[in-house]
Amino acid sequence: MATVKEKPVEQAVQLRIKLKSYDSKVVDASCHQITEISGRSGVEMVGPVPLPTEIKKYTVNRSTFVHKDAREQFEMRVHKRLIEVTNPNQRFIESLRDLTLPAGVEIEIKTI
Repeated sequence: MATVKEKPVEQAVQLRIKLKSYDSKVVDASCHQITEISGRSGVEMVGPVPLPTEIKKYTVNRSTFVHKDAREQFEMRVHKRLIEVTNPNQRFIESLRDLTLPAGVEIEIKTI
């Protein structure tokens, strides 16, 4: 019985970039900037993948004491996008560090 030696499988380094904002157009513009950077750097990228929009609803009484039936409803929408980059090179990471995003965009970068 012959034994087969397995080659060690190299783990591909991945970056998971998650963007959040209250305005969908701002998030899409930020994703476009990141895709341009990845194109110039020559790295493989998947996304932007739109994640489900998180909706928070609030109901407030219009009057302080009487008129319980008169209410106002407000909602906050948080738009999210996900970008995955496989095997990022140093040039991509440096340009991602120097990236200036518009106000109101939260970015979270994880290494997988």
